[in-house]
Amino acid sequence: MALPAAVAALAGVGLGWWAPEGLVELWSLALLLLLARGSWRGVGLALVVALTAGQVLLAKGAELPMGLLRVDLLVEGRLESVKEEGRLTRLLVSVDDCRPLLAEGLPCDRLRRVRLSHFQAPDMAPGERWALAVRLRPPGGFANPGTFDYGAWLWREGIQATGYVRSEPPAERLKPAGFSPRRLALEHLEARQLPPVTTRWLAALTLGAGERLTRQEWDLLNASGTTHLMVISGLHVGLVATFSLLMARGFGRLVAPRCWRLAVWPWCLAGAVAIGYAWLAGLQPPAMRAMIMTLIGLWVASGRHAPGPWQAWWLALGLIVVLDPLSVWRPGLWLSFVAVSLLIVIWQGRARPAGARGWAWALLRTQLLLAPLMAAAVLLAFARLAPVAPLVNLVAVPVVSSLLVPLGLLGWLLTPVPALSKLCWWLFERIALALIALLEFAVAWLPLWWPSAETILPLALMLGLVALLWSLPGLVATLRVGGSLLLVPAMLGLTEPRQEPGTLRVRIQDVGQGQLVELRSASYRMLYDAGPRFASGFAPLASLWPPGQRFDRVMVSHDDIDHAGGVALLAEEHRVNEFLAPRGEDIGVPFTPCLQGQHWQRDGVTYRVLWPPEDTAALSSNNRSCVLEVTVGPHRLLLTGDVGRDVERAFLLDVQRPVTALLAGHHGSRTSSGPQLVQALAPRHVIYSAGRYNAFGHPHDEVVRRFRRGGSCQWSTALDGAVTLWLGIDVEPPIHSARVMPWRRSGVEGECHAVESPH
Repeated sequence: MALPAAVAALAGVGLGWWAPEGLVELWSLALLLLLARGSWRGVGLALVVALTAGQVLLAKGAELPMGLLRVDLLVEGRLESVKEEGRLTRLLVSVDDCRPLLAEGLPCDRLRRVRLSHFQAPDMAPGERWALAVRLRPPGGFANPGTFDYGAWLWREGIQATGYVRSEPPAERLKPAGFSPRRLALEHLEARQLPPVTTRWLAALTLGAGERLTRQEWDLLNASGTTHLMVISGLHVGLVATFSLLMARGFGRLVAPRCWRLAVWPWCLAGAVAIGYAWLAGLQPPAMRAMIMTLIGLWVASGRHAPGPWQAWWLALGLIVVLDPLSVWRPGLWLSFVAVSLLIVIWQGRARPAGARGWAWALLRTQLLLAPLMAAAVLLAFARLAPVAPLVNLVAVPVVSSLLVPLGLLGWLLTPVPALSKLCWWLFERIALALIALLEFAVAWLPLWWPSAETILPLALMLGLVALLWSLPGLVATLRVGGSLLLVPAMLGLTEPRQEPGTLRVRIQDVGQGQLVELRSASYRMLYDAGPRFASGFAPLASLWPPGQRFDRVMVSHDDIDHAGGVALLAEEHRVNEFLAPRGEDIGVPFTPCLQGQHWQRDGVTYRVLWPPEDTAALSSNNRSCVLEVTVGPHRLLLTGDVGRDVERAFLLDVQRPVTALLAGHHGSRTSSGPQLVQALAPRHVIYSAGRYNAFGHPHDEVVRRFRRGGSCQWSTALDGAVTLWLGIDVEPPIHSARVMPWRRSGVEGECHAVESPH
């Protein structure tokens, strides 16, 4: 039943996600037919489908409705996590009760989990219950090609809304935190006054408190391919269970030397310890997954009415999906099960290694065979590749599993004897520092690689084929070696497709309420604006590219924080040949003034500055914005910053026609995109760079209607995500959005008939 049950659970998740019409009626009819035939096995599988589908449907239905956007709500709940980021505190709240502050408001009682920002928060601790006045919005995030999908992360974490805590009425603590062994353990670590690195790594490796690690430490782990070692995974829970089993069986051998092999209690004790350790670590999804897999692994290893390895694999998958259907969207689930499936293939049917040399070779072989398949899985899940991971893990896995984790746990066991506990954690610190130094050296030698989107899938497939060639039993050596000799050069030869001269890729990135445009031709890369910087200090530009990018030119339209917020990050982490900005502005770095009449040409693309003039003293910051015209063959792009209608009329006669695409001025505000500009230019495409659910109402309904009457096809990053145009390719340039809108090209008025704004 393991395989059918797992398939039924996955089918239920799929049905709950797509929710086809008549789902409940079809399921009820199928259940009646199964009952009529007396197929109790089928009835059980139908119930599994209903259970997982129902949980997914409930999760979808719990998301904050649009009617509660910007409505004051009172939320009461338990703080799951509290993370301080300067003046800002991030809260994850398990909601017990939610209601509008005004009695006539819509209900919000379906909310179960929300993520909040709290500025200048009082002292707050996980486990406490608080009453908070909040403003929420439906879960969502930036939609840019090849970047972290924050909206998807919120979904798989079961977070139904995000927002911020209001200052009035003030937050009220309802109940102090209850008893929590994990919190007590973390407080004990803090009280021991250990070096910060030791405290953070002990918390992460032994208690699953990965949130204690710094951003730099996570970046180092990602770049070295060792992230899997720093969460409570099957490695940690398995080690604890194995140690408990060996100790229990050793004790059983002493007290009952004749029948110790038949004793069941050591296996039960090991299972209980695995459950307790996962509970101590907070029973987060990775810990719960590791606990279930460890319990089933103990059952298989005990040999008592146990399933085979593949039956156990399907049983574990089915149980995890039934208990937590949202885990299907978590990459960690599939990384774990892919690794375990390959381990089954590698070890099934092989003799048990003999002696230390045999075990060492077996573990080395296993690690080398796992490396390419795990690299392929990580590449598909996170679009990155750590070239040093296979070599680093040969050292890191034994060090963490054989030294760091045992020393950390032994230090906890010896807490009643402070001297011995201190010695264990001192050794832990020395080894951890040595491991960090090794990771830093390895990453400096072979840094993290972010392949282009076009090469990810073929590279992952080739890595997977290499892993299978060497892992599948029964293949002849000629096939293994010959296949590898063909695949490895093909992988090394994968390169990003080069653009043809005379073509330009224009991407208006989704950066919220701000603006950032990337212009890229065959050998030239330019940015128009650098996106916003939020009150928390986060700049969306940080999520678009890894450090070390090269930009030939960055033109900042003016120094408003929604246009120049990412300049400091660009100067710090990337290579920029030249910054341009209007005279009189302050963008935080030296720049060349952009002036009316400047022009240059690269790769057959012509760039021309239409505004501002030499004298800008009498102009406001918005009206000093750099206005850029880009021409590629018959196509023309116009970027106007935040200039108002008066300035639009001043440079309007200088714009060449026709205009293929226009980035609407001031995010679609009514102060820009005046009637003269719309009528004179009649752009084929208009793009609004605006934040989703922004409080300014951008784009303004008057502007939307004006462009609609002019026949323009309208796009908005608030709805469409990043918008990409290819200029210079066809008479009608291709245009794509990061969010798929199936209704956009299906109306009676042609391909541009759509609801382009909420107005």
